[in-house]
Amino acid sequence: MPQSPELLRRLLRAKDRMDAAPHEEWPVARLAQVSAVSEAHFARGFRKAFGTPPHRYLLTRRIERAIALLRDTDLPVTEVAYRTGWNSLGTFGRVFRDITGESPGEPRSRERPAAHDAGRAPECMVRAAHRPDLRTAVSEKRRGEGIGIKKRQTTEVP
Repeated sequence: MPQSPELLRRLLRAKDRMDAAPHEEWPVARLAQVSAVSEAHFARGFRKAFGTPPHRYLLTRRIERAIALLRDTDLPVTEVAYRTGWNSLGTFGRVFRDITGESPGEPRSRERPAAHDAGRAPECMVRAAHRPDLRTAVSEKRRGEGIGIKKRQTTEVP
């Protein structure tokens, strides 16, 4: 059953707030309050509307912002972590590695020399290609890698 346009507008309001300030804490209770719906209704509706739970969406936005800061500025990794919403450098590094497969310093060293090639493809395409894939929870990835289980194949729904 499709979601009502009114509910989608409310969910977009919360998504826009997360996009505007991904460095802030966004628990489901706060997002539900922004959307003026119950917490359970918000969580179900957000996942159905956007294909990912709110927390995973927020992690994606934080990692995208961190990658941009690492690529485009000379800020120390610690400062990037704090500006993108992590209170702990260790947690930032662990989540960054779990999601991207590399340490926070690696994108900086890899993308700095290649900056002159940026004109070959539109920036939106480059960013989309490097967007983290969060279809499985970070803890599920870690658990699967720890016991030698292959990653589950996922298919995208058009």
